[in-house]
Amino acid sequence: MCGIVGAIAQRNIVPILIEGLSRLEYRGYDSAGIAVLNQQIERVRAVGRVAELERKAQGLSSFIGIGHTRWATHGGVTEQNAHPHVSPTQDNPQIAVVHNGIIENHDEQRDRLTALGYAFHSQTDTEVIAHLVHYYYQQTRDLLQAVKLTISELTGAYAISVIALENPTQMVVARLGCPLLIGLGDGENFVASDVSAVLSATRRVIYLEDGDVASLTSAGVVIYDKTLQVVERKEHLSDVSLASLELGPYNHFMQKEIHEQPRAISDTIEALIDDGAFRTELFGVEAADIFSQIDSVLILAAGTSYYAGLTAKYWLESIARIPTSVEIASEYRYRESVPNPKQLIVTISQSGETLDTMEALKHAQKLGHTHSLAICNVQESAIPRASSLVFYTRAGAEIGVASTKAFTTQLIALFVLAVTLAKERGLLSPAQELAYLSDLRQVTGSVQIALNLEPQIREWAKQFGDKEHALFLGRGVHFPIAMEGALKLKEISYIHAEAYPAGELKHGPLALVDSNMPVVVIAPNDVLLEKVKSNMQEVKARGGQLFVFADADSHFNASEGVHVIRTPRHVGVLSPILHVIPVQLLAYHAALLKGTDVDKPRNLAKSVTVE
Repeated sequence: MCGIVGAIAQRNIVPILIEGLSRLEYRGYDSAGIAVLNQQIERVRAVGRVAELERKAQGLSSFIGIGHTRWATHGGVTEQNAHPHVSPTQDNPQIAVVHNGIIENHDEQRDRLTALGYAFHSQTDTEVIAHLVHYYYQQTRDLLQAVKLTISELTGAYAISVIALENPTQMVVARLGCPLLIGLGDGENFVASDVSAVLSATRRVIYLEDGDVASLTSAGVVIYDKTLQVVERKEHLSDVSLASLELGPYNHFMQKEIHEQPRAISDTIEALIDDGAFRTELFGVEAADIFSQIDSVLILAAGTSYYAGLTAKYWLESIARIPTSVEIASEYRYRESVPNPKQLIVTISQSGETLDTMEALKHAQKLGHTHSLAICNVQESAIPRASSLVFYTRAGAEIGVASTKAFTTQLIALFVLAVTLAKERGLLSPAQELAYLSDLRQVTGSVQIALNLEPQIREWAKQFGDKEHALFLGRGVHFPIAMEGALKLKEISYIHAEAYPAGELKHGPLALVDSNMPVVVIAPNDVLLEKVKSNMQEVKARGGQLFVFADADSHFNASEGVHVIRTPRHVGVLSPILHVIPVQLLAYHAALLKGTDVDKPRNLAKSVTVE
């Protein structure tokens, strides 16, 4: 969840480190720090945002350095726990390290290193890496070899970057389970957790594979795989633009990303619309062969992506008539399941680096699942590389911690999967295919109309500003949208929110309903509408305040205790995509009234690369 950036060049790299960390702040913003080499290792750390670090680093200059923005795991938010960490001592450091991930055997290593005479000044697991590198460097006088020996003793997940006082022309990096890339420049090279951190310097990047170790100088890069053999990794030209990383006319990245959804959806379906058909090739050259062999689907995901998977279950079973299960990735990998080699494993991850989802995929593969499909927003990230097939959404860079446009483009991808499988299984008539294509063409405009409801939703949000709890209700394919709405509200406004299938009200949640608990209802004009109306009466009869998102062609009228906003007319099977827009806006404006940090909510980070 933390962010790493490093640079080695023939110019002052401190501004590059600071700018890179500001780009990575969405990954962690408890504290930040940099370490550079001059006549000594100079280290600056600060609790809080990168802006405070920048103030403290005024006047610092060097040709080589590493930086880190932290999301606390081991140890509290203090300057002592902030990265970089050094060895052998605080006053005379010879080695500096930044680290993302979790070292599971750090207690064992701490005891061993303490016995060897090393003193620890933080509560972090990272400090053992610094001391181990120093220990082996003392024996080998070779930084690359010292790092190789160090990682052979680490259990867990890591991305690390290391510099040594005696080696001012070399940086060594390594990764296992956490993202790390190398940026290639002209007479300079970079390392980062995310391409956004190096875009101001280069667009040429290499994505390191699990187990890779690399040596960087200003002149070049040498990469070793997990067998310690020299390897060539493919160079990519990033298509992420700097403009996409700027706020522009918006107040927050979340607000910007909510309003970017029509474009993100349009970009995601562009190839499909251009072809005028649902083709298996959209998922990869082997898709037709794999789709012909499968008899069921298992979706593995976490957080918002899990709710996208729950929505997809309705589509896959109703459109493609294929049995579908959806599991939280972190639960699946630790339970005994019954493998089915004919099952398609679908992983969903915005970053493509979500550790729980990546490990769940590995677990499934170890069980004998050979058919896998990744739905992801980041080109060449770890999960797509480990999968047989891939469908890239085209949401663009998503900076706000609370996912918005990534979610709606995931829904688009999953809907396309359901229809494509239906076609492959002989269940889709030409007329129905054309109808689904028409639905996709129209959804972008419907989403834009839903965005136009923002002034009404802003007024609603005023009634949430002093609330501590909220309940979200939905039925059928819209129940996962209620779950997503509750998640958005709780993660950025800190209002405790829960979601239930509306039919479950009388089985427990109704006991919580009173005038102080707003009840948000997703009520599209579908076959379950009358059932939802009955559930709403149960709330109203107990003095609850109802906030209903209904379709324009629903026959809802506002009344005492019943507030109604009408979204565009019912858009049929793609209605979940439309109805998530209002709950995103509600969460955003409620958070503004609460005065919380919308883009960087407390205790959370964007890319979850630790357990």
